[in-house]
Amino acid sequence: MKNVLLIFSILFCTQVSFAQEKSAFKDGEWFKFEMSYSGFLKAGNATLSVDETTLQGKPVYHVTGKGWTTGAIKWFFKVKDRYESYFDKETGVPYKFIRKIDEGGHTKDIEIAFDHVKKEALVENKKHKTTKIVATEPNVQDMVSAFYYLRNNYETDNIKVGDIVELDMFFDEENFGFKLKFLGKETIETEFGKIKTLRFRPYVMAGRVFKEQESLTLWVSADENKIPLKIQADLAVGSLRAELVEFKGLKHYFPIQFD
Repeated sequence: MKNVLLIFSILFCTQVSFAQEKSAFKDGEWFKFEMSYSGFLKAGNATLSVDETTLQGKPVYHVTGKGWTTGAIKWFFKVKDRYESYFDKETGVPYKFIRKIDEGGHTKDIEIAFDHVKKEALVENKKHKTTKIVATEPNVQDMVSAFYYLRNNYETDNIKVGDIVELDMFFDEENFGFKLKFLGKETIETEFGKIKTLRFRPYVMAGRVFKEQESLTLWVSADENKIPLKIQADLAVGSLRAELVEFKGLKHYFPIQFD
């Protein structure tokens, strides 16, 4: 499936102006997701991993996201995607973002360096050997860092159905606004047992990939970890579902019902 990891990652991206109270994740956290197309055809896998490191002397989290097709789909449409983000351990703002993809022969190799003082992004297109400076919004997030910013800063204890939060994001060479609506609480069946979740509706651009603006539904665990558990996407052609199948390195207790 084209843009498997892109579709997956963008679903978690939102930002609100709350002070960080405690971290929802730690060094060594790792997720694996399985994706299926139209409910029955296995489409691929995706992983997200967190490591602590330094970038230009600053302590950062380095998150690596990988996505690839599996099964029958890879024989006629092969995907191999890699996304990386380096973001500040304290503030969560990104310093560096990497997107290296091969989706059915469509390739991109882009590296972005963020300067939050100047409110600029230096975009290096390694495939075409070009560089470009683009103005950004204050405290802008990339598509990977935003997920972790949300987990650390979005307080969900008093969230109400219909609440909407918004985000300034930067992707490839563009700024764009993103918003997410809270739909309610739900207990769902997973690979691990029954888990209490928060259900969201990310608003996306209808057209070539998504069927309409409200084509996505996202389920996140209703605990201190805020783990992405399930995604349902209605595409322009067919549907895509992603489900968490493996995890390790969680920072907090993960409540699961086994009855």
